[in-house]
Amino acid sequence: MQKSYVYFLTNKNNTVIYIGVTSNLLKRVYEHKTKIRKGFTYRYNCNKLVYYEEFSDINQAISREKQLKAGNRKRKEDVINKQNPNWDDLSEGWLFYFD
Repeated sequence: MQKSYVYFLTNKNNTVIYIGVTSNLLKRVYEHKTKIRKGFTYRYNCNKLVYYEEFSDINQAISREKQLKAGNRKRKEDVINKQNPNWDDLSEGWLFYFD
């Protein structure tokens, strides 16, 4: 079974939080950082990965994404702060090479 992920991105000033779901976190973060897709994260410069969770089932990931999106800003900040209190870019140093 393929792994799935729920992830949070923010901008350099941590003023916007984007929540997404993917089955390929490395590729998806690359797409956000290189602004391949012109959407919310492109518009608001969200390219810093500050949080992610791994799931063994895409349906679990989608369910968790909906739960997280339903929360207010404070709840989202609490989720990030629990694992990444400095809001560091967790993808720092990742190599973005694809076949």
